[in-house]
Amino acid sequence: MADKVVLLDTWASMFGMRVRIALAEKGVEYEYKEENLIRNKSPLLLQMNPVHKKIPVLIHNGKPICESGIIVQYIDEVWKGKAPILPSDPYERAQARLWVDYIDKKVYHASKRVWTTDGDKKEVAKKEFFESLKQLEEVLGDKPYFGGDTFGFVDVALIPFYCWFYTYETFGGFKVEAECPKLISWAKRCMQKESVSKTLADEKEVYESVLDYKKKFVLS
Repeated sequence: MADKVVLLDTWASMFGMRVRIALAEKGVEYEYKEENLIRNKSPLLLQMNPVHKKIPVLIHNGKPICESGIIVQYIDEVWKGKAPILPSDPYERAQARLWVDYIDKKVYHASKRVWTTDGDKKEVAKKEFFESLKQLEEVLGDKPYFGGDTFGFVDVALIPFYCWFYTYETFGGFKVEAECPKLISWAKRCMQKESVSKTLADEKEVYESVLDYKKKFVLS
C-alpha cells in the first residue's frame, strides 16, 4: 500500500515552507491542505495537533508529526532514497540541529518583532536580527551551503526567511544585502534549486498579507 501523506500548512509560513522543501527534495507526493489559523482552524488540525494547534503538521498514514524541524528530520529518516538532508556524521548532525534551533529562537523572534513593534522596541529587534544573521554568515563561511557542498538541514530551515526579507526591510527601513551580502549570495544560490524556487512564496504577496493582518489585528 502506498504511503498517504497529508500536509496541514499555510502558504506564507516559513516553517511550512521548510517541510514543503524537504518533501520536494525527497520527491514525496502529498496532499496539501491550507489552514486558516486566524479565523477557522480546521477540526483536522485540532485533532492532529491538539497541544499547540498550529501548523505545519505532516500526517503520514494517519499519524501526525508536528514542529517543522522534527518533521524535516522525520522526512529524512523515512524517505531515504534521495540525498540525505541531515549529515551522516553524529557531530555534524548535532551541529546542524543546534543552528536550526538558533534560527528558531533568535532569527525568527527578532525578525517578527521588526514588523510587529515600533520605536525603541523595533530598533532593538533590528539590532538582534542583524546580529543573528551575521552569526549565521560566520557559520556559513566560504561554503556554498551550510551543509558544505550539499544543500542540508540548516539551509532548509533558513531559506524560507528569504521571501520574508522584503517585509522586514520595508517595515525596518534597511536592506539585508547591505549588512549581510554573503547571506544573500547564499540565498540566491539556494533559489537555483527547484525545490526552493517552486516553494518560496512571492515576497510582495507576503508583504501584502502582513499589511492586511496588521490592519485587522492590534499587534504589540
